[in-house]
Amino acid sequence: MFSINCKQAAALISLRLEGELPLRERLLLGLHLCVCKLCRRFQRQLLFLRRVMRPYARHHVNEVAAPSLSDEARERIRRALESTLK
Repeated sequence: MFSINCKQAAALISLRLEGELPLRERLLLGLHLCVCKLCRRFQRQLLFLRRVMRPYARHHVNEVAAPSLSDEARERIRRALESTLK
């Protein structure tokens, strides 16, 4: 109830890098990081990757055209995802 495992912590670390976490999740993650050396290392590694890749991404974003999916491919993916959630 008041603790999370490393898999859950990794997901929260990733979500936190993408945006703001609700208070409850921030507290759970903070508690977990206080006691888990491996998750602290994982967080440092993600922060490092983010820092070193940011300039590369900014520089090359206009050089590479973003691939797009056909409507048919999108529909196949949607159906496949729906079938795994059932």
